[in-house]
Amino acid sequence: MSLGRTAKLNTGASIPLFGLGTWQSKPDVVKNAVKVALNAGYRHIDAAWIYGNEKEVGEAIRESNIPREQLFITTKLWNNSHRSEDVLPALEASLKNLGLDYVDLYLMHWPVAFKSGPAAVARDDAGNLIFEDVDITATYQAMEKLVETGKTKAIGVSNYSIKNLEKILSIAKIVPAANQVELHPENPQWELLQFCKDKGIHITAYSPLGSTDSPLIKRDEISKIAAKHNTNNANVLIAWGQQRGTSVIPKSVTDSRIIANFKDIELDQEDLAALKSLIDGKAPHRYCDPKDFWGIEIFN
Repeated sequence: MSLGRTAKLNTGASIPLFGLGTWQSKPDVVKNAVKVALNAGYRHIDAAWIYGNEKEVGEAIRESNIPREQLFITTKLWNNSHRSEDVLPALEASLKNLGLDYVDLYLMHWPVAFKSGPAAVARDDAGNLIFEDVDITATYQAMEKLVETGKTKAIGVSNYSIKNLEKILSIAKIVPAANQVELHPENPQWELLQFCKDKGIHITAYSPLGSTDSPLIKRDEISKIAAKHNTNNANVLIAWGQQRGTSVIPKSVTDSRIIANFKDIELDQEDLAALKSLIDGKAPHRYCDPKDFWGIEIFN
């Protein structure tokens, strides 16, 4: 499995199967992280307006002097911009932050609409979330019009279940190019993976190593596979994701880890079986679930 490997989106464009995630990367360190990644050979950078670091990500991209057409840049529509009239201005704001004329992929970050306005997460005096009465289908239809502008090459979604994908597909003129979701051996989502494959929707895996300081990457089963291949535990999890056909976007701001993650290994059937057994008899585990931080159910 080559770290330079790509997958074809339903648009015909190629997406690198390995990229750098920038979630939780603070602005004062993310610029260096992106620079280190690009110098190491990364060509896929995943961003989002809500991360608050698009400006620094864009500076690193421009200062790399890598031709724009050699890069794959993703960013995302935040929940406070789901009204049809807010969608294009939101993309334009992200492009201004990034200092780019276009992105390769623009995703609806979550299938939930918060109150439109300057607050990223609007709440009432009691601290309750304030929602906007906008259906995801209306937001997606507004996103479809973005493709005509040339300001994004493709559109897609993030954190979408089969149920929500079916809702989008029922009205879509443009099938989502991608669905970015949490994927790792403790949350493999095999059914979603097959559904998206059948519909021609690429899947990108975020948190492929689990979340920050999660126990997943330290599990003995993964350490044994890493030792077998003379590599580290992160490379095992990255290879697992790639060998399922998904792109993976591990996040790091540590130079040595960014470089170490960019190492090529091939898991054999014994390895894959061992990883699949990690949740035998157990319920899948999410490290990023909005019921924990917003108090709302997205996935069931």
